[in-house]
Amino acid sequence: MTLIHVFPGQGSQRVGMGREVFARFPHLVTQAEKQLGWSLRDLCENGPSEKLSNTRYTQPAIYVVSALNYLALVRDSGEIPTLLAGHSLGEYTALFAGGAYDFFTGLEIVSERGRLMSEAPAGSMAAVIGLDKGKVSDVLNQRMGQAGVELVNLNLIDQVVIAGAPEALEEAVPTLKEAGAATVARLSVSGAFHSSLMSEPAKIFRKFLAGYRFNKLRISTLSDITAAPHEQATLHELLSRQMTEPVNWTGCMDHMLRQPDPEIVDVGPGRVLAQLVAKHRAASGSLEAQGARR
Repeated sequence: MTLIHVFPGQGSQRVGMGREVFARFPHLVTQAEKQLGWSLRDLCENGPSEKLSNTRYTQPAIYVVSALNYLALVRDSGEIPTLLAGHSLGEYTALFAGGAYDFFTGLEIVSERGRLMSEAPAGSMAAVIGLDKGKVSDVLNQRMGQAGVELVNLNLIDQVVIAGAPEALEEAVPTLKEAGAATVARLSVSGAFHSSLMSEPAKIFRKFLAGYRFNKLRISTLSDITAAPHEQATLHELLSRQMTEPVNWTGCMDHMLRQPDPEIVDVGPGRVLAQLVAKHRAASGSLEAQGARR
């Protein structure tokens, strides 16, 4: 059996998250709040949801809850995962779990990432369900031209995420539905993450990351960009690129499912990644069966 832990990104936040683990790790929460300069516990437990969905606050909030969930899970089970992966922001929590840096260093990094991304030009994101990445790319490139909408997350074979300026995204919705999308749903995020609108924040973040020396990973951790295990020599480079490049989550799931007898645990908050893995596993099995029949 290969134990794999996965960590979610933005969009997984909800008011009320973290109550149990905050109570279990009060010292870490208190220190985190001192470092942040605001009450993470109060925001997570009481909201408001609008503030919790602002990337400046979302990123440190999800990182802390997810990291504490991981510590609680390992403490309770006594089991250390063999492989780690995280979706977008979740990759930073995975790297904490893998030993690249300590809890507070990770918090410092994601807090700066959130601050920089919050200062990017206005943008939005939407999930497109019912079309594959090729069809979505064709629609965006051929029907909309250079309208400023980009494909930024590959979540499932028939579920991708697009991002862009709010007006451009609004224009894309009817076009994608006309092309056959079953649903085009806005996401609860405050920016066009993993798109070219993040170019300027990414340049600053690259310089910021250069000031850190990461530890050698103790647990293999996947890159969202390559869908392969991180190597020490390219860790800074890939994290810098991640802000403006698509999240290849389907590739990460393929890598996980190729492991011997994979047991994939969604560390949370939420169970979004567990649902994606289950759907991808089912779809992959169906495609394999179709291939075998042919």
